[in-house]
Amino acid sequence: MNNKMYCKILNRLKPIFIVLSVFLLLFGCNDTDETEKEIAAIPLNMTISRFDREFASAGEEGLPALRQMYPYLFPAHDSVWIAKMHDSLQIELFQEVGNAFRSFEDEEEGLENLFKHIKYYFPEYKIPKVITVTNDVDYNNRIILTDSLLFVSLDNYLGPEHKYYGGFQRYIAQSLDRNFLISDVASAFAKQVVPRPRDRTFLARMIYFGKELYLKDKLMPNLEDRKRIGYSAADMEWAIANEEPMWRNFIENEYLYSTDTKLNQRFLEPAPFSKFGLELDNESPGRLGRYVGWQIVRAFMENNTVSLKQLMTLPAEEIFKKSNYKPRN
Repeated sequence: MNNKMYCKILNRLKPIFIVLSVFLLLFGCNDTDETEKEIAAIPLNMTISRFDREFASAGEEGLPALRQMYPYLFPAHDSVWIAKMHDSLQIELFQEVGNAFRSFEDEEEGLENLFKHIKYYFPEYKIPKVITVTNDVDYNNRIILTDSLLFVSLDNYLGPEHKYYGGFQRYIAQSLDRNFLISDVASAFAKQVVPRPRDRTFLARMIYFGKELYLKDKLMPNLEDRKRIGYSAADMEWAIANEEPMWRNFIENEYLYSTDTKLNQRFLEPAPFSKFGLELDNESPGRLGRYVGWQIVRAFMENNTVSLKQLMTLPAEEIFKKSNYKPRN
């Protein structure tokens, strides 16, 4: 077949490809819309208790009633709590949280939507009782999720510029924003359903976090990617723009099957930036290994028919090999 004839055939086929592409796009959108309608119709019985407010206004005479309502929050003697009620720093903390969270309506709507998505994909899941608290800005424990209770420490969501966070490194303060609250709850849930990897390779650890982030894709479909991973807009742009050289760096340095735990600190754990050992390090966001793992899992799910539950237990090696992952240039 000569080139002229080939071009004629290709030109005739172009409209067919365009129509087919549009059809597939519309079909996919309709399928997604139907799923979201099903999720929205799921009945949900969720209760939220503003313990932070109740404690702030209770006074000493109200302590017995609070202890009866929340016995799991009162392991210490009443004298500890009375001292807390009269501590000037604690009083200020309650005031700051009260001012920032006069209303919890947006968060309540976000939690309801999240839990409906969880019930859709994990029908056996029991919705926990939500309790808002303060915890002296212990950002490492801002969300605690148990089998029946969800504790949300509101003093960790006052905004990155808040005076309480002035002594924190910027990458930590950046995450202490109410925009990340629902995403943090989704992360806490993910830790319950994504098994920790037995394989100690860097690849297995990347894909572990990739599963968590992909789970958030499904549980929070309307959330921006940057909020799922906890990046600023600039951080997200950097990760997208540099995905190919990042991947090349991992391959060239033979990191994928390395069991060197230092790679955790360099690319997976929260940090001000990732550590490639290059001049551009200071420009990069931290946790880029998680971002790459996310893209690998996304590629796998695009190329394979696997349920969300099945994905959670698949070995990293199988996910990687069947993903046909290619970083965007």
